[in-house]
Amino acid sequence: MAGDVKHDYHLVDPSPWPIVGSIAVLFLAIGAVFSMKPDATLFGVEGANFGSYLLVVGFLGVLYTMYAWWKDVIKEAEQGDHTPVVQIGLRYGMILFIASEVMFFVAWFWAFFNASLYPAAPIPNFGDFWDLVTTDAPWPPEGIEVFDPWHLPFMNTLILLLSGTTVTWAHHALLEGNRDGLKKGLWATVLLGVAFTCVQVYEYDHAAFAFSGSIYGATFFMATGFHGFHVLIGTIFLIVCLFRSYAGHFKTDHHFGFEAAAWYWHFVDVVWLFLFFAVYIWGGQ
Repeated sequence: MAGDVKHDYHLVDPSPWPIVGSIAVLFLAIGAVFSMKPDATLFGVEGANFGSYLLVVGFLGVLYTMYAWWKDVIKEAEQGDHTPVVQIGLRYGMILFIASEVMFFVAWFWAFFNASLYPAAPIPNFGDFWDLVTTDAPWPPEGIEVFDPWHLPFMNTLILLLSGTTVTWAHHALLEGNRDGLKKGLWATVLLGVAFTCVQVYEYDHAAFAFSGSIYGATFFMATGFHGFHVLIGTIFLIVCLFRSYAGHFKTDHHFGFEAAAWYWHFVDVVWLFLFFAVYIWGGQ
């Protein structure tokens, strides 16, 4: 019959979200620039006010685009559009995304190791760049009181390791058709993710050093802070999966949305282990 689909690939319907998301990101970028340049003006409006408004509009636009676009993807999955061939493409996409995230964190680890292995002594009016490359400067810098790795950092390590086991429990429960176990495992993982975030907020609040003032503070907060942001994103990811499980989504042989969340969460766990041993233990000596 004419018009019948004779292939396994899903040809998506025309969607407004790519262009809407692009405009929202443009507003977000322009708003950020003008917020950081308060003396600038555009159409007679001061940059600070104009930038703040545009920043909020762009941010809300990005959030709504993410919500609406992923809602459409979930709808496609539940309609059966995600055939086995399409799921392979989704898996490759998630693998490449996590690989890009790995390289993102490589940059922060690189910055931390570069600063710790080759600490630059403050040399006023230096003429040659290589004059800064010296191992005479102490690490951590003098006056920096680092965290005890076996206190809050170790507690957060145990929390994340435990959360890795609970999300695996949820996955195996789903594979066995045990939806009650799936929900319990997701609940436990979400609560552990929230607990990790709360402990890290408390840790930041009681830090004896600031982001500014030393390369140690800058690299520490950038590396651990971005990891904390990824934990927050992963927690939201799992909360969506929890809601979907109550809605009756996910089948034993068709649940890539949950698999992607589990992969992401295990990635977050592994990054934290590297942070704990490299930044807290080795870097705090």
